[in-house]
Amino acid sequence: MQTGNALASFPNIRGALCMMVAMIGFTLNDAITKFSSESMNMAQVMLVRGAFASLLVGLLAWQQGALARPGSMLQPLVALRVIAEAGATVAFLVALAHLPIANVSAVLQALPLAVTMGAALVFSEAVGWRRWLAIAVGFGGVLIIVRPGFEGFSVYSLYALVSVACCAVRDLATKRIPRAIPTLLVSTATAIAMTIVGAVLLSPMGGWTPMSGKGTALLALAAVLVLIGYQFIIMAMRAGDISFIAPFRYTALFWSMLLGLIIFGDVPDLPMIFGSAIIIGSGLYALYRERVAGRQKPAAESAGPDMAPDGI
Repeated sequence: MQTGNALASFPNIRGALCMMVAMIGFTLNDAITKFSSESMNMAQVMLVRGAFASLLVGLLAWQQGALARPGSMLQPLVALRVIAEAGATVAFLVALAHLPIANVSAVLQALPLAVTMGAALVFSEAVGWRRWLAIAVGFGGVLIIVRPGFEGFSVYSLYALVSVACCAVRDLATKRIPRAIPTLLVSTATAIAMTIVGAVLLSPMGGWTPMSGKGTALLALAAVLVLIGYQFIIMAMRAGDISFIAPFRYTALFWSMLLGLIIFGDVPDLPMIFGSAIIIGSGLYALYRERVAGRQKPAAESAGPDMAPDGI
């Protein structure tokens, strides 16, 4: 009996490991992006990284036959998702350029709660009082990190909140996209759109800065890391029980703290750590309530697997 239980747990363990690897990939991408913002504006980062991503995702989509009906990119829900992703990405990158990477990552941990709230308000999905309480407590944790009106408040924290709101719209729209539209086609449309947005914003944000070979290679690596992250997300979600695997997304906060300390010398303060603990605790409780109810609601399977903008 014990041997059988051990064998049965292997898919979940494999899924958890894949989820943690994915979070490492996503967080390394964020760290490279923040590092690149020190030598160029964020529009240029979006343009260059988006170009690499469009090429890589486009080739993968073509190889998988996902580009057979490119007109599907104009489907209204796909368009809404892309627009929301554009807003989320711009806000996220602006916040990332001016705030410690761990602070931005911590605020983004509230995304599953925001998606659950949006599903209840927009789609009238049943959300009990316990999950409403978890949502309220979770956003209380966000306020502790943002600390409006107190010393240490940064207006760029509001950009992180805007990114959460846009990501919630993105995820809710994603859930209504017809299944006949391939995921890779949506990803290709997103990557292309982010490249275009970067090009449009390039001049208003200060214009083009000459890039070194190292700078170009780093942004190419960032695009590759995101694709690796997505691949491991898919492997994780297919490996075992989503309610067991999903909480391991929160390891992204640990990696962001570690990379922020090593690369940028950012030391998390007590309000940030305390607020993060509240957000994660609220998210885990909401996930637990969904499992008790026997359902898979948005907080358990947010379409944004890294809880951050995926518009590369």
